[in-house]
Amino acid sequence: MAETEDFVGQEPHPVDDDLFKEPMKKRRRSDRDQRFRAFPSVEQSALKEYEKLETRTRRVLSNTYQKLIQSVFLDDSIPNGVKYLINRLLTLIEKPSLDAIYIGLFGSTGAGKSSLINAIIQQAMFLPVSGESLCTSCIVQVRSGCCEQYEAKIHLLSDQEWKEELKTLTKLLHRTEELGGEEVDAWDRDEVMEEAIWKLQILYGNGAEKKNYEELLRAKPKGKIPTSRIITLKAEEAGELSVKLDPYIRTKRRDWLGESAETQIWPLIKHVEVTLPKSELIPEGVVLVDIPGTGDFNSKRDEMWKKTIDKCSVIWVISDIERVSGGRAHEDLLNESIKACQRGFCRDIALVVTKTDKLYLPEYLRERKVGNQAIQSQREAVLERNEMIKIQRNRILKEKLKRKLPVDCKVLEASNVVYTVSAQEYWQQALLTEEETEIPKLREYIRKRLLDKKRRMVTKYVTEAFGLLLLTDSFSCTDNLPSEYLHMSGLRGFVEEKIQLLEKAIDRCFAPIVQPLQEGVRNARTSYRRILGACLVRSRGNRGFHQTLKAVCLKNGIYASRTLARIDLNAAITQPIYDQIDPVFGGIFRAGTPTNSALIPHIDAFKHSLQEKMMEIGIRNGRKHDSYKKSFLIQELPDSVGSTLGYKVLPLRSSQPSCGII
Repeated sequence: MAETEDFVGQEPHPVDDDLFKEPMKKRRRSDRDQRFRAFPSVEQSALKEYEKLETRTRRVLSNTYQKLIQSVFLDDSIPNGVKYLINRLLTLIEKPSLDAIYIGLFGSTGAGKSSLINAIIQQAMFLPVSGESLCTSCIVQVRSGCCEQYEAKIHLLSDQEWKEELKTLTKLLHRTEELGGEEVDAWDRDEVMEEAIWKLQILYGNGAEKKNYEELLRAKPKGKIPTSRIITLKAEEAGELSVKLDPYIRTKRRDWLGESAETQIWPLIKHVEVTLPKSELIPEGVVLVDIPGTGDFNSKRDEMWKKTIDKCSVIWVISDIERVSGGRAHEDLLNESIKACQRGFCRDIALVVTKTDKLYLPEYLRERKVGNQAIQSQREAVLERNEMIKIQRNRILKEKLKRKLPVDCKVLEASNVVYTVSAQEYWQQALLTEEETEIPKLREYIRKRLLDKKRRMVTKYVTEAFGLLLLTDSFSCTDNLPSEYLHMSGLRGFVEEKIQLLEKAIDRCFAPIVQPLQEGVRNARTSYRRILGACLVRSRGNRGFHQTLKAVCLKNGIYASRTLARIDLNAAITQPIYDQIDPVFGGIFRAGTPTNSALIPHIDAFKHSLQEKMMEIGIRNGRKHDSYKKSFLIQELPDSVGSTLGYKVLPLRSSQPSCGII
């Protein structure tokens, strides 16, 4: 950060070629108003006030920027302080109004992710749902925009990315020489082999699985592949786009009759972006992401799967009512979501239980243990069961989050982290009302997250702008900002001394992790055989499973398919280490009074000491422009401290990707 470099006394960065460019123009009023359609009147009023405040601030910043540019336009040399101010103003003017909120729907195939998105956006069957064929074969992002049409962009793997996967697929299909032909055919009917053969046949035709890598490189794919590697679809109506989009994101069974031109390039599809026109239900700035639960065999798609999880500030773990109690899949997905929260990306986690209209009444009544109140109908039983699920899972999930996350983590403040929804009943309302399906609750959840983010963003933006404008108003072109202030006030030596003390405090905070880390390593060494044994054996028999293991080896210990649970040997054998150090990391980043293990209070104390020193210098000097410089530096202090400490803390974060909370 340029501000941080100047803060520690380095030379301000030079004015670049973009210095004299026009700041981006503001959005037209009619377009801005369309963004508020998804909000009720009270929330609309609040958003409009935020928008007005932000617009006024941007206008003042833009005018100030233009005046500074005009004052130095003919100068041969621009003073360092003016360079800093001009660049700082331009950065603030062009700062995005609001970064998108990504809400990841994270669940296994058939959990109801696509059905849930369809209900939230009020478009039945817009995204294909699981039925006779396996659906949602890639990451799908759905957002609302200012466009007049429905639009989808299908991103394909690059030529190099597909070559890498093709090489792996052909290695996987290579027959073991010592096995005879008939024995191979009988032995190799594993899901991994089936999917590899399937991909090659779809792209290159029958018999492609018998060709080697070089032969397939020379072969021409059956489907037409655009040179841009992006396919754009547009339609006036949602149903029209859905029909066009369906073949690209629906994965059909191998025995499904008929094959469209679109399905012939399915193995090349990386991810899909869908934009809705001016939705009254989903506000602009929110992106719903349908994330497959297991990742992908292709390295680039699997890498994108991981990055998409980390991009989401909110994760909904999706599990249907029949799997939420005792099912292993949603627990694995929940653990992956908690890791994203520990890495500092995800801010909010919720468990969304789907298909909650399903209930076999005789069985439920036989197992029911809730008082003596009689159940009069299927509807009463469903509501009672859903409320019990919500109470139980809410308690279990919050206890788990408390063990894994710092006590001041925002997600722990939520009173409810479990939702019981029914997309089918949302449309039919034969058993439950619209409110009882809890689809409206999820929409409210989305609106509140966006409203809160907008409020925090505008508050920070106006505060930052105010400090910069005060400084600009009192600044003389002969000044050298801010290193001049640091040198004259003696603040530099004070900051360097305090940073050294803080570094020692950081070392003390992380010292308690050494023993748990060593113990975790010992546990991993003694348990790795048992853990690997559990990963490399499946309950329904091991016939053909050697091909899956071959795929695991080819992918450096990680294998993801659309039909099998994700296999990650590296994560599995290191889990005992994380089990030991996770609680310690939670303690390091907890709030409270300074101790040897709590880091945040030491950072707060460091910032407070700098603020007090700046106040002392301002009072001693008694000059107006020094006071403004002091206020500006105090304002910049949090970002400056974060960047200054980054070199110390970030290596710890990168070395412990599932534990660091920065």
